[in-house]
Amino acid sequence: MLKETIKNFVSRLFSTPARGPERLSRDKHGIDRRLVSRHAIKVCEVLRHEGYEAYIVGGAVRDLIVGLEPKDFDVATNATPNQIRPLFRRARIIGRRFQLVHVVFGQEIIETSTFRANAAADEDTDEHGRILRDNLFGTQEEDAARRDFTLNALYYDPINEEVIDYHRGVADLKKRVVRMIGDPEKRYREDPVRMLRAIRFAAKLNATLDPGTAEPIARLGYLIENVPASRLFDEILKLLTCGHAMDCLRQLRSAGLHQGLLPLIDLIFEEEGGEQFVDLALARTDARVRAGKTISPSFLFAALLWKLVKKRWQALIEGGEHAAQALMLAADSVVDEQTRKLAIQRRFQADMREIWFMQARFDHVNARAIWRMLEQPRFRAAVDFLQLRAEAKEVDSVQAQWWMDLANSEDAVRAEMIESFQAEQRSKPSTGKRRRGPRKRAARKSAPTASGT
Repeated sequence: MLKETIKNFVSRLFSTPARGPERLSRDKHGIDRRLVSRHAIKVCEVLRHEGYEAYIVGGAVRDLIVGLEPKDFDVATNATPNQIRPLFRRARIIGRRFQLVHVVFGQEIIETSTFRANAAADEDTDEHGRILRDNLFGTQEEDAARRDFTLNALYYDPINEEVIDYHRGVADLKKRVVRMIGDPEKRYREDPVRMLRAIRFAAKLNATLDPGTAEPIARLGYLIENVPASRLFDEILKLLTCGHAMDCLRQLRSAGLHQGLLPLIDLIFEEEGGEQFVDLALARTDARVRAGKTISPSFLFAALLWKLVKKRWQALIEGGEHAAQALMLAADSVVDEQTRKLAIQRRFQADMREIWFMQARFDHVNARAIWRMLEQPRFRAAVDFLQLRAEAKEVDSVQAQWWMDLANSEDAVRAEMIESFQAEQRSKPSTGKRRRGPRKRAARKSAPTASGT
């Protein structure tokens, strides 16, 4: 008996205690509370006042730790959606696969979710393992285990300024490693979009994928085909606006994932100057993201697909089609092909077409038409697109700068510029051909060049 008691004592003395969450104080995690959304803090304070747990979670915590400015803030709590909604004046329950609450403060939405439970044996999945419904509520520890990557399983308490870390995500952030929580293959099957997120985080954080996290991607890339097109569009938009878009595209191609998302990328890059044009467009986008400026998805996809549109446009013109009609046909064919895989929203498609169609009008214009073009809602975006084409040596840079000066000027200056252009037209002998677009006078002072919308 004594021998057994001593054995148990020694065993307890030298055994490794169960690893609970790591609790990091401000001097260890480095988050400046002043950079945290006051509305997210308010949601946490209200829930705490009502006796619930509440933490800022996920990407906002990750970005604050590495010194990036979060785009949005999410909150996780042990309160259910029906308990959360009555606590706020403007709140609504959304979601089918997993219900959560959008708490609205003016232009800012704080997405507030309930802690999720561990996966159940009878979980509702499709034949590939993708979770279809996920409304099982649980504890904070279970919620952390259900999150995808260690660097996203972080909980920030804005009241005590403490980070709770169940899976050593802060250590992975410092080492710049993207690591899946749990079995990577199983987690990718549950939600194939996680493969895209892995690549985005690696590019955005200048990180590497943990070997176990990276290995299944090439084998499971086909699962992307099972994701709803609207959700894929949202994820691709995040990839292209993360501030490291070109790196994301190259990694997508390397992993073979672009075949299920942007199947025309190979064709675009094979076109003469195609990769250069996309690189220029995405570099402008990245610069705007890093400067905290807004991004137009319409402009982004118009640039991404332009080389294919341009090639088909020229082929149709050579086949005898009128320039404007040829451009419309080329645009329709490219957009139709792309939207079979990626659900580009109709409003973005309409804006893309306007940007493209105006490119033909820049080349053949008169004074009256210039005033009509100025009234078009996508005129400025089209001029920015013309500047991008000039940078890629597609069009004359002087002509592109004239249009940019016009876009940046007040009405009185615009009238003077258009009158000067009209006088220049009248002074030139008629050749029987339509006049090409205006060119800026060498003596005229340039207006600042925009960087793209």
